[in-house]
Amino acid sequence: MTQKRSNNKFFIGIAVAFLLPLSLYLIVSKLSKGKIKMPKHYIIEKVDTLAGDPPKLDTVYHQVGDLVLTNQVGEKVSLNKDLEGKMVVINFFFAECSATCPKLSKSMRTLQMGFKKDPKKETNLSNDIQFISITVMPEHDSFQVLRAYADRYDANPDHWWFLTGDKKTIYEFARKELGIATGPGDGGAEDFIHSDKLILLDKNRYVRGYYDGLNDTAVTKCADDIVLLTLEKDRKKKK
Repeated sequence: MTQKRSNNKFFIGIAVAFLLPLSLYLIVSKLSKGKIKMPKHYIIEKVDTLAGDPPKLDTVYHQVGDLVLTNQVGEKVSLNKDLEGKMVVINFFFAECSATCPKLSKSMRTLQMGFKKDPKKETNLSNDIQFISITVMPEHDSFQVLRAYADRYDANPDHWWFLTGDKKTIYEFARKELGIATGPGDGGAEDFIHSDKLILLDKNRYVRGYYDGLNDTAVTKCADDIVLLTLEKDRKKKK
């Protein structure tokens, strides 16, 4: 009985992620600006005071720096150069993980399915979003290992990368650029990061959301926010 409920919940999650983004896009595109609450920005770098009467505060948010790693087909890829103009959803995992990682990967698969290109639909967002899973154990997870792992989750390498590379580079990126790990660490042999978060970056590389990748409702919220950020991009084009 428990297994049946779990399966039903998973397939409901897939259905929601598949139907909601496109239908939500059609709904919110008809609303005025004032009625839409866009995903907020995260990671404040500084707050400037602008001259005026009264003076105004201008919050400067962190823009995520570049990351160059190797994907599951053995290609060197760049987060900011190869994915310029795209939103990105990132999670961290390792191939031998048997606890939270399979569920995280299923959540990412759900999102990939939700934004899969469908020639039968007039509106497709597949070219606006890239999914990225980064190993936290690159010393064990070669790109060949990641390719086998990716195949288990039907990952399309054009839209969902599994990345490996230098451990210190990966851990510094997780800590300093995404802010997902607190406490000291140098990416050395004893250092270990394990997060259940999905991190959403907009096309300008601002962090726009952290989501519990083990929670179906949070994953659906991530899908909603992807659509809203697509609308934000469209609005900027109209200005």
